[in-house]
Amino acid sequence: MKRLWTWLLVCILAVTPLLHGLAEEAAEEPEAEAPQQITYDYNELTVGLTTPMTGNFFTNLWGNVSSDVDVRMMIHGYNLIEWDTQNGMFVPDQSVVSSVAVNQEANGDTTFIIALYDDLVYSDGTPITARDYAFSILLTMAPEMEELGGSVRRPEYIAGYREYVSGERKALSGVRVVADHILTITISAEYLPFFFELGLLDCVPYPISVIAPGVRVADDGNGVYLANADGTTETPVFTADLLRETVLDETTGYRTHPSVSSGPYKLVSYEDGIARFEINPNYKGNSQGEKPLIPSVKAIYIPADEMLDAYKEGSVTLLNRVSDDQVIAGNRELMDGNPLLTSTNYARSGMSFISFNTDRAPLDDLNVRQAIAWLVDRDAMVQTMLGGNGMVARGYFGIGQWMYLLLNGTVLYPVEEPDENADNNTIAEYEAAIEAWEALSLDDIETYAQDPEKGIQLLNNAGWNLNENGEAFRPETDKVRYKKTEEGLVPLQLTLAYAKGSAADSVLENELVQSLAEAGIELKVEAIDADDLMDQYYHLKDVQYDMFFLATNFDTLYDPSLSFILNEEGKHVWRTSALEDEELWELTVEMRRTEPGDMLTYCTRWLEFQKRFMQDLPLLPVYSNVYYDFFPLVLHGYDIAEQISWPQGIIGAYLADYIPEEEAEPEADITPGEEEAELP
Repeated sequence: MKRLWTWLLVCILAVTPLLHGLAEEAAEEPEAEAPQQITYDYNELTVGLTTPMTGNFFTNLWGNVSSDVDVRMMIHGYNLIEWDTQNGMFVPDQSVVSSVAVNQEANGDTTFIIALYDDLVYSDGTPITARDYAFSILLTMAPEMEELGGSVRRPEYIAGYREYVSGERKALSGVRVVADHILTITISAEYLPFFFELGLLDCVPYPISVIAPGVRVADDGNGVYLANADGTTETPVFTADLLRETVLDETTGYRTHPSVSSGPYKLVSYEDGIARFEINPNYKGNSQGEKPLIPSVKAIYIPADEMLDAYKEGSVTLLNRVSDDQVIAGNRELMDGNPLLTSTNYARSGMSFISFNTDRAPLDDLNVRQAIAWLVDRDAMVQTMLGGNGMVARGYFGIGQWMYLLLNGTVLYPVEEPDENADNNTIAEYEAAIEAWEALSLDDIETYAQDPEKGIQLLNNAGWNLNENGEAFRPETDKVRYKKTEEGLVPLQLTLAYAKGSAADSVLENELVQSLAEAGIELKVEAIDADDLMDQYYHLKDVQYDMFFLATNFDTLYDPSLSFILNEEGKHVWRTSALEDEELWELTVEMRRTEPGDMLTYCTRWLEFQKRFMQDLPLLPVYSNVYYDFFPLVLHGYDIAEQISWPQGIIGAYLADYIPEEEAEPEADITPGEEEAELP
């Protein structure tokens, strides 16, 4: 199994040079100028973000904006598991878990017995025990959190989940606190096999004393549950009213101002869209033994039209996840004139997209959704926004994901070639395996290359073939299509929201609106606050728009079944679009139920899921791209290509003078930040 998973590393490493070629463009040699001298504060790293933070720094229950995720990775640590980039698999975090034993139960369930180190503490010095992890699980699935407007986790894979959430049983039987530093998690046989099996143990601790004072995690031998800390039973302390105060308070609530945390840094302030962090002195280090060395970090959103000046002036040290073509070109020009500036690029495991709200007419009609897909000139949108740094997205995936790289031929199939002395059976098995892989083709996915005739035909078939007078729509004179309904003539008018400050505003107006207008669809686009956009997208408040223009980065544990919820009729619907599609749901379940290590079966099922997804269109993928990070060489040890995000990339990195190798003395003593700091 390990040998098969090593192919994932090959995928990850292969994509950067591949897409670097995609991004490179010829440029005239600029006139030689003296490099601008920039003075950096070596005690503080300023990170420029391309997406505004919304303040959801505690779980993804209120949304999952990438910049918020970055903050969570800074301040919440000690996850039970981590992604091993060297072997392409989930493994226990060796700084947190001292050992793991696996028991196969008689009923087919699998129980993981997890022993924790006893030196884990929060930023305030409070010990972290097995109860903190159990609390994390119970809290994020609690109906009281849902009362607060959060979209709670539904870990159906944990044994006893249904009985617990329904109230049939007092305790969650699939989670046990055996001792202060021993936790067991039982995965239900119904959820097995699971391709990313250890990924199901994903859990970080949360401080119960801060979030739910007066509450304790109890285990009477039948599982964990929340009880009053004083032992009383008449009036529960754990209520929505308690959480409303401790979690949602605008100035002290844990959602936006987590005061006690477990990560490498602690959040010291979040005001006016700026998050400031300081080293958590009680952080023991990650699984590689690395600790943060940069004393202070500031994260700030920078609009695309301000990025170049901010980087040029040195008011930002690290520009993260840059995709805007003009910003990339401008920063390259700066690099040409200043050898102390550098960059790195990496393929995105995500995409931008147009989300359809299918619980609103007319997007509840598949004909209309498909018509829009045929009408939109996504090639023009990509070229305008990204130049040569991206491509039209072909499905619900990013160009940096290993499934795509295997199926498009970027990397070799994970099949070991027989040696020259192999027998006929071995050779035949090898050839059959290669043939099976070659049978998987991305060409089977409908990509909707722009074809206005197909789009218009679908609109006509769906009844959108009249003008405002009820006569046949004539494209040479009429502007908006109408349809005859029970309520009378209805115009084909749609609305789309996107985030304020987005670089996509002109593209949406010039490309998207124009493409649809030429076919008789009137589209109005509006920029709204990012937090409002996310609340509507996740249906946490009343939805006022037909479509949203957004982007997402996929989790390493790729499980689209988590995007489904049950509606009032008990049907599975794509959460963010309200699209009911039982077949799509079943395909996601079949995909996740692949045996770990069976990459051929997983990719086969992944392809079937993509085909159905692009047929039914809960959303329309727009582009996937190459990300660029720009930073000066005074930032030492930052290697985003080997990590998942910049918060991981800066652990072990430091700020200090850059000395070229040819000038450095062999015994040079370079210290980061303050003089007393030590290099790892």
